[in-house]
Parts: sequence; C-alpha cells; structure tokens
Amino acid sequence: MSIPAAPAAPNTIVLIHGFWVTPRSWEHWKSHYEAKGFTVLTPAYPGLEVEVEALRADPTPIEKLQVPEIISMLEGLIGNLERPPIIMGHSAGGAFTQIVLDHGYGAAGVAINSAPTEGVKVIPLSQIKSSFPVLKNPANRHRAVGLTPEQWYYVFANTFSEEESLALYERYHIPASGSIFWGSALANIHPGKDDTYVDYDNDARAPLLFISGKQDPLFPPKVGHSNVKHYKSDTVTEIVEYDGPHLLPAVPEWEAIADFALDWALKHVTSR
Repeated sequence: MSIPAAPAAPNTIVLIHGFWVTPRSWEHWKSHYEAKGFTVLTPAYPGLEVEVEALRADPTPIEKLQVPEIISMLEGLIGNLERPPIIMGHSAGGAFTQIVLDHGYGAAGVAINSAPTEGVKVIPLSQIKSSFPVLKNPANRHRAVGLTPEQWYYVFANTFSEEESLALYERYHIPASGSIFWGSALANIHPGKDDTYVDYDNDARAPLLFISGKQDPLFPPKVGHSNVKHYKSDTVTEIVEYDGPHLLPAVPEWEAIADFALDWALKHVTSR
C-alpha cells in the first residue's frame, strides 16, 4: 500500500492590511518574504486599489466598504492559488484572517494585533479611547473617518518618537470605514451571526497564531488572549506577545517578528 504524498509546502504568503492603512503598510514584510523565495500578495480592500494619497483626496471608496465584499474578494483570490497559502493579517486584517481560515482557506494563519471576532467582549478602556474618533458620532456610520497625527500617535505608534510617528502617519494613514467600525462595535448585541462570526469549534480550519503588541492600546494583549480562549477546536491556536504598539509590522524589530511568524506557520503546516 503506497503512502500518500505529503502536501506541498506553501509557496505564497497573503498579507491582509487593516483599517487606517493600505497594503503599503506591508511593504517591508513583502520584500523580506520575497527575498526568501515566496510569492507575496498584498491585496487591497475592494475599491482601495489606489495609492494612499488618492484615498486621502477622495475617500468615497472607503465609505462604501462592506465586510462580506472584503471576505469574498479574499476568498476569490486565495481560492485561485495553486496551493493553500500562509495568510497573515494585521488589525482588521487579523479578524479577516480568522474568518477565511474558518471558511476553509489557507494552510496556516497569523493574526497580528487582531481585531476581535464575534463574541469577544473584552473592551479595555484604551480600546474605547482608541475607537473614540469613529464612535463618538453616530453620523460616522456613513463616513470615512481619519485620525489626526496626535490620534495616530496614541492608537498606532505610541512606542515611536513623535517625529517617527508623524513620518509613519504621512506614509501610511488613510481614513477608516465608519460603517464597518460601528458594525463591529455593535456585533455583540445583535441577534444571530454578524459579519465577523467564526465557528470556534471548527476542527477543520488551519493552525492559527495570534501575535499581540504589549503596548497596543487599540487591541491590547487581553483582547487577543480572550479571542484565543474562544477557540474550542482541536486545531492549534496559540498566542505570543512582543513589545510594540498597534503598528507592530513597522517596529525596528519587525524582521524578528516576521521571521517568527513565518517559521511558526511553516512548522505547523508540516505537522498537520
């Protein structure tokens, strides 16, 4: 009796950006992984396939964003690949990573400073303060809402100097979808399944690693640990913490974090 061949290791990495930034936020990780021989895809949300500067000038595409459209785009992209990829997401992209893994896509997933999926009810005061620019006004549900440089420093870059934070702001910042933000904030009081629902008992999904920045005020480690505890399946689900802010992919030690994430993913793909 012949032994089935082991599945081929992933040769593609999909990097999913979060809110208030675009795929440009992955620029260093993309080139780093490409230098290791991987094909690296950094898809933009539907309508956001333009440069940062264009979205600042006209944020209309951001106002139209809906989570089901984002998930459909990601699953269409991933489903057309020759092999299941490693999927990594930052912030809202971490929640989207959890969702597409739950839907059967990907060989392994990494959620970095992840927004919580449905049912995670831990809401630290720092998260309330970080979300206040969007949630302070119900009218923002129909707008694209940007951050000031001072708000960006608190939410994204509080471990950087103010000068470094401003440079990151000018390089990466765009407004965020008020509609999606408000929908996520209300998810736990809606009856039924919301856009960020995942089946925490799904044994068939790929292994998942959470990486939390210890100084992240938007989704601090307690949010990540709560999210992990919701998973009851037998599939590997782990969490590690690194010193750093919400914009963890940009910290000076980003290469070590990127290498750890990749090594973890490859190890757990081959052990399945």
